[in-house]
Amino acid sequence: MDPITSVAGLICASALFFYFVQLDRQRQAVGELPPTDETEPVAMRRRTIGYRLDRLGRRLLGSRLGRQRSSIDVRLNLAGNPGHLTPAAFEAIRYAMAALLVAVSLLVGLLLSLPLAGLLGAVVGGLLGFWLPVLYLNQRAAARRTAIERSLPDAVDLLTLAVEAGLSLDAGIADVTGRFHNALGDEFSKVLREVRLGRPRMAALEDMGRRSGVAELHNLIQAITQSEQMGIGISRSLRVQAGELRRSRRSWAQERAAQASLRMIFPMVGCIFPTIWIILLGPALLGLIKTWR
Repeated sequence: MDPITSVAGLICASALFFYFVQLDRQRQAVGELPPTDETEPVAMRRRTIGYRLDRLGRRLLGSRLGRQRSSIDVRLNLAGNPGHLTPAAFEAIRYAMAALLVAVSLLVGLLLSLPLAGLLGAVVGGLLGFWLPVLYLNQRAAARRTAIERSLPDAVDLLTLAVEAGLSLDAGIADVTGRFHNALGDEFSKVLREVRLGRPRMAALEDMGRRSGVAELHNLIQAITQSEQMGIGISRSLRVQAGELRRSRRSWAQERAAQASLRMIFPMVGCIFPTIWIILLGPALLGLIKTWR
């Protein structure tokens, strides 16, 4: 038997063995849970995929998760916490995707009688499965940050008008939440829910500024906090911040417009100029070819 095929079969057998061992541990853990003393919300939560992924991640990583929990939690918050995943559940998804792609690559290699290609595909698939969730999370965080930055000036203008019209800050935030159905509206909605549950408003706002990752929003919250601490009218601070955000957006648009001419060089050189040269030099080349013949 080919030694490469033997190694691939041994890897597949080991992966299946550890999978069934882990499955048996999960069944034992579920069997130890009390069947009748649970409340209905907790029972429903334990049937969700997120809860099972969280349990799997805690069992697989153990103490190693404690050192990575804070950084993973920050990334999940920046991305808007997709699927309400915990750090343990996210790490479980990474390891599960890597194991799945490795197993599929080895199986395809064995079925096609290409063990070397299967091993190479297993290595590539393991790396892709392990790092693709991180890349997706970073891309989602960047898109969410861009959405907040674009909608922040309009939201601050609306909040300023609401406060100047006599509404309280909470009522103004509720108005912004009702009109902005995007990432910024979700962040303000979360602040309102935390305030209604009894959390101090300034603490909820500061937490929003930290987890959003947007410097302009953090500066806005700092200005509101200083206004309340120093007794200055919030409407005046909001008006100043709205003007600063408008100037920042104008300067950003001017910078992007200045870069447009430089970015147009590459499509012009790669697409337009070759067509022009073909049109101009094509007849001359045809004439030279006929002359040589």
